[in-house]
Amino acid sequence: VQLQASGGGLVRPGGSLRLSCVASGRFLRIGSMAWYRQAPGKQRELVAMITSAGSTRYENPGKGRFTVSRDNAKNTMYLHLNNLKFEDTAVYYCNADFAEAPLRPTKNYWGQGTQVTVSS
Repeated sequence: VQLQASGGGLVRPGGSLRLSCVASGRFLRIGSMAWYRQAPGKQRELVAMITSAGSTRYENPGKGRFTVSRDNAKNTMYLHLNNLKFEDTAVYYCNADFAEAPLRPTKNYWGQGTQVTVSS
């Protein structure tokens, strides 16, 4: 199983980006998916999560500005970043739970991260 994050880049304050996270490999289904971020010198923090049914939860950094969504048919999760601020600069990681085999516990995987830099 692999998670591939993409879509990061350099953007001016107030700008927008759309991050994508594509899951690949052998699995039965994907459970909850989430975006985390880690700024230089700081701990990794949860940004948003979305269940397989589409329920969402946002943490304070992105509330009202970020939108998480997923396309289960494409095994893909998205994070729309709007009204970006300098403090949103970080590496954004995707994370997900996978059911890999019947009657086995789900397994958690991380993607490799995509850099978002907000700068004027």
